[in-house]
Amino acid sequence: MSKKEEKKIFSSYRSQLIYLAKLYGVVEIKSYARSSKRLTTSQLELLLIKNKIKLPENRSNSKVIARQELKEKTLTNVYLSICFLFFIAALIGSRPYIKSITNEVKFTHITGEYSQPTIKKELKQEKKKEEATLPKEEETEENLQENTVSLNSETTINLFTDLEYTLDRVRNGQQVKPIYFTKLPKDLQALGDTRKKKEVFIQIVLPLILAENEKILKDRNKLFKILEKSFNSIGERVWLKRRFKEYKIDDSDLAELKTRMDIIPVSLAIAQAAIESGWGTSRFALEGNALFGQWTWGKKGIEPKEKDSNKKFKILNFQILRASVRAYKNNLNTNNGYREFREARALLRQNDEKISGLELAKHLFRYAATGREYTASLEKSIKINSLDDFDGAKLLTPKSVKGVDL
Repeated sequence: MSKKEEKKIFSSYRSQLIYLAKLYGVVEIKSYARSSKRLTTSQLELLLIKNKIKLPENRSNSKVIARQELKEKTLTNVYLSICFLFFIAALIGSRPYIKSITNEVKFTHITGEYSQPTIKKELKQEKKKEEATLPKEEETEENLQENTVSLNSETTINLFTDLEYTLDRVRNGQQVKPIYFTKLPKDLQALGDTRKKKEVFIQIVLPLILAENEKILKDRNKLFKILEKSFNSIGERVWLKRRFKEYKIDDSDLAELKTRMDIIPVSLAIAQAAIESGWGTSRFALEGNALFGQWTWGKKGIEPKEKDSNKKFKILNFQILRASVRAYKNNLNTNNGYREFREARALLRQNDEKISGLELAKHLFRYAATGREYTASLEKSIKINSLDDFDGAKLLTPKSVKGVDL
């Protein structure tokens, strides 16, 4: 195109702007054209600037344009500043999560080292002469471990140290690592230091108790969601039927199911395990993983050395510790002898109060032959050892972390 033709076509500054708008296909100007609206030269300039199109050299109204450019740059800077501040805030807010993930990786690595087959093999050889073959319990999902190993006390303490798992940290709000011992250390009594022995025992049983309570709460939440519905699916009805069977309710009484399907206070469970197992040193606890001294009149069980000749009971034994905790939970939640315990717990729920072990201990006078003397011992153990500190403890259960059996 010659200069003469260019001058003829762009006879005015405005026509140059319109030409540029058409050339770059500015949508806004097209829409104005369709509606027969006439744009001023300044409006055309602003629309071209908005679409980042360079204006001809003979610009007009440069002050307005300059102000518009300044405004756009200011907005851009504000947006960038907001994004930067948001990034910093997100980084600060994610620090606990990053720390949690780091701890999870460390937990997985350390527990993996302690559960290597070679270590288990060495421990088995060390304890082979000491450990007798235990009577096998009926195979159930609770008793999955066929080859269990008893870590010694020193190894157990080292493991907890490596994982930075202490009771003081738990009392200060640290979540409990999901490490599940299948057996108690055989030499727990040899520690000598009573305080240390108690601490190790609590560290072992605490995750087991929390895991069972977590399962109960998960089922309880599902139960209430089902009850809120006007219609239940076949799967939900089957699930309900199984829960009635699990909690030994024959007449499908939903109110009774809600009363029975609830947690056992952590402080109370630890206190009972401590008393019944002698803080993990009794023969029943070491030979049969019996933490709670439950009786059985069947063929399977450990025969007490001293008992009345007219009493034929045995102490129920288990393949792994967690099975003992689960049986204990089922016992308190289903046995008619502990109805008062369950009703008192339900009342606490109804009044939106804490499920306290100290509050509920007095209702377990039927658990032992000594009656009220036994409940007084429970209350004393909870108070002296500050076990109620653990009633609010939580299990570390992110999706990336799985419980480790040792």
